[in-house]
Amino acid sequence: MSAPVPKIEFARPTAPPPPFQPQDKDNVQGESAASARFSLKGKVAIVTGGSGGLGLEACRALLEHSVAAVVLLDINATVGEAAAEVLRNNYPTGTATFAAVDVTNTEAVTTAVNAVVKVWGGVDILVAFAGIVKSEDALDMSQAAWERVLDVNLTGSFICAQAAAKAMEAGGRGGSIVLIASISGHAANFPQPHVNYNVSKAGVLMMVKSLAAEWGRYGIRVNSISPGYMNTVLNEGDGLNDHRKIWIERTPLGRIGGVDELNGTVILLCSDAGKFITGTDIKVDGGISASI
Repeated sequence: MSAPVPKIEFARPTAPPPPFQPQDKDNVQGESAASARFSLKGKVAIVTGGSGGLGLEACRALLEHSVAAVVLLDINATVGEAAAEVLRNNYPTGTATFAAVDVTNTEAVTTAVNAVVKVWGGVDILVAFAGIVKSEDALDMSQAAWERVLDVNLTGSFICAQAAAKAMEAGGRGGSIVLIASISGHAANFPQPHVNYNVSKAGVLMMVKSLAAEWGRYGIRVNSISPGYMNTVLNEGDGLNDHRKIWIERTPLGRIGGVDELNGTVILLCSDAGKFITGTDIKVDGGISASI
């Protein structure tokens, strides 16, 4: 006789977030309601890999939508401090600070998140851009090269998500976590060989589903964005001219994405406009993943 199946109960310590209501519909109408839907006023955001490229542009967008503070976490202290200074000068109504952190170091990440909580009273948003890539044929790839990319892109994303989620759960106000996946997590890159990168981003996609399923009861939403080929430093250089030609030819919109073209999706997922979105991935790729 088989043992009885134990009953599993899912406690909900945090009330589910209510739907967005510009309700006071009598008092909030038109442009005011539209602005309120996408407002991040008073929110505290952490952005990993926020010192340049897509991450820095996302920091700009968060400040444009009135976050109280954005904290950049990056491994390069010189570049990070300079980026935070630029943000402070350009967005004086918000606060931008920087902490040098290796996202693969659990203790360092936890310390940085705890410092944010101590200063700002909590964390509302995490956007995890930190990642690396290196093209290398799978036949020649060392175990160290394999592990390094997975450590940063996959394990690092989990470490940061876990630390932010602990702060969100402890604060009792929920939050939004946005991980950066890639079209490379949906299909293998062409023509460059990227097995470790592709696998790391496919892992991010499943991690988002898993964390969203677990953390929804704390009012924490977890989503990802899958960029296509974007105009970042990773895709620059004369050595990639032939590759860029192929990427553009395979992209229905006929171009590479601009560094600011993830911003709308970031704001959607972090604001009340996306309050019922969790466990999903949004491709921002010019349509390249829509065709074979």
